[in-house]
Amino acid sequence: MATTTATTDIPVPADRVWQLVGGFDSLPDWLPYIPASEPSEGGRVRSLTNEDGGTIVERLEAFDNDARTYTYSIVQAPFPVTGYRSTITVHAVSDAQSRVEWSGTFTPDGASAEEAIALFHGIYTDGLAALRKTLGA
Repeated sequence: MATTTATTDIPVPADRVWQLVGGFDSLPDWLPYIPASEPSEGGRVRSLTNEDGGTIVERLEAFDNDARTYTYSIVQAPFPVTGYRSTITVHAVSDAQSRVEWSGTFTPDGASAEEAIALFHGIYTDGLAALRKTLGA
């Protein structure tokens, strides 16, 4: 099993950051390479469309609004991994500062561990940079 984690500090209160990222169907609001998300199964599954028109289906596995975190798994995607689980968490560093952590575990399948880690680390890093930009940080 392989893992990767990316973090970023944002000079915005944690509750405000969580308002943006905490909705499981909210990726198009802050992630430019995911322009569409279609919820199903009462909001527990999201079908994402990437900028190339590809589809990624993810399932919400755990959600804790008070702790500002959720975990999801991939049901269907064109990624060279199996057993993918990822967690996004927003931590309060201070009243006006947040730390956002995006981590994942997965088993490479059709790619080396290094290639799979690089793929998801890039997705997480780019996503957190887009989040900072969306929040004006």
